[in-house]
Amino acid sequence: MSARQPGKHAITFIFITVLIDMIGFGLIIPVMPSLLEDLTGLAPNEAVVLGGLLTAVYALTQFIFAPIIGGLSDRFGRKPVLLCALAGFTIDYAIMGFAPVFWLLLLGRLMAGVFGASYATANAFIADITPPEKRAGRFGMIGAAFGLGFIIGPAVGGFLGEFYGPRAPFFAAAILAGANLIYGLIVLPETLQPENRRKFDIMRANPFGALWQMRQYPAVLIMLGAVFLMMLGHSVYPAIWSYFAAYRFEWSDGDIGLSLMFVGVTTAIVQGGLTGRLVPAMGEWRAIIISLTLATLGYIGYGLATAGWMVYVIVLIGSIGNIGGPAINGVMSRIVPPNAQGELQGAMTGLTSLANFIGPLILPSVFRYATQDGVAPVWSGAPFFLAAGITVGSLSIIFWARRKDDGRANETTPESEPSPVTPREAE
Repeated sequence: MSARQPGKHAITFIFITVLIDMIGFGLIIPVMPSLLEDLTGLAPNEAVVLGGLLTAVYALTQFIFAPIIGGLSDRFGRKPVLLCALAGFTIDYAIMGFAPVFWLLLLGRLMAGVFGASYATANAFIADITPPEKRAGRFGMIGAAFGLGFIIGPAVGGFLGEFYGPRAPFFAAAILAGANLIYGLIVLPETLQPENRRKFDIMRANPFGALWQMRQYPAVLIMLGAVFLMMLGHSVYPAIWSYFAAYRFEWSDGDIGLSLMFVGVTTAIVQGGLTGRLVPAMGEWRAIIISLTLATLGYIGYGLATAGWMVYVIVLIGSIGNIGGPAINGVMSRIVPPNAQGELQGAMTGLTSLANFIGPLILPSVFRYATQDGVAPVWSGAPFFLAAGITVGSLSIIFWARRKDDGRANETTPESEPSPVTPREAE
């Protein structure tokens, strides 16, 4: 079995692995207030502080460990890293399900951050087995798994939490992760050939070391800055969405869950079905620019929306913007050599986690200030306006990166792969 032909079972396994990871994240959302109330006796409006701490800890741990996991996968291969992560997830979900005190729940989120960093290895696996011109579509498949997980997670978590208690979703996630571990032991091949592996260097395997290694690919380093700002803006959703919807539209928990499911459906459709068609048709650079433009308009739209139905219209239109992530991933993955794909994906995952750590520390404070007595209701959308400004910064960096790439690449016929030592994206 060649690295380029690992079999559809291996691709399915990667899809399921990312799906389960996102289900585990999504199912926590509807039950976490109840679980925290059980553990601490705090009402939801007080427990939200602890919820923010759990989110920040998860993101910070991912930031620290993503390049380490990526570096280990470049040294020992993708298979052992992915399987170890699944074993860890199985144990982690069980710990959180049984946790009698808050600090054990915090430990569980720490573990989830470590093993969740294996997302970088899943992306490196895809890069190993996919021709450069088709990578955006495959990365879109991973994005579709995220979308589907965000459909299934909140729905299943809410159902199990309502009928079987707030701990039931964690046990369900542990069973799923364990089953996928067994599946992976059977079907998952190794895709990183021995000649393409490199020694593990702890100086490179740190959040900033992975970025430092990207300095030999200036275009990638610039684009990583755009990725950071893009994800910092995007962190407005997990940071304040539920509170914003309840305040602005007086939505119930069910209404909020329904909106999250709708977001998941549109994300899955776009990244799983349309990305592979739209990105080659537009060209990767143009797809990125259109994506960030739509994201900016979407943030402004949410901030100005005065009725709940407007949200669904904005989600539907803005969903096309989901092609941007796979497109920017496809551009950068072509620039670096095979033995640095895990390091690149580790750097990206680390930056995303850093953004998801910083965002929840800033944006909720903006929302709290904007909703104080005497402040006009429209300003409850202030975090979205801030996210729009941040995304404009990301868009500016993309224009700069494109100019650095000479601005003359053919965006419609991605036929050649550049030399690993020439950081120039050829479309």
